[in-house]
Amino acid sequence: MGDKFNRYAFVVDKRANKIQIKSAVEAMYNVSVVAVNTMNTPGKLKVRGTKKGFVTGTTGRLKKAVVSLAEGNTIDFYSNI
Repeated sequence: MGDKFNRYAFVVDKRANKIQIKSAVEAMYNVSVVAVNTMNTPGKLKVRGTKKGFVTGTTGRLKKAVVSLAEGNTIDFYSNI
């Protein structure tokens, strides 16, 4: 997704808003951000059968951010490896 559309996805804090995400990405990667789209994914219900009965629980909730960069900017995640 990053190479073709110049967009990158991040898992962010649930309390972060778009302005905070934009400023954090610009500061960390030294790029200019054009747009930030966010999505909240709910946790899923999981049920497991054991010897003592069924155990229920949920997976964690996530907030994802899709960041669109200006023309000519890229983020190289693998440069530090």
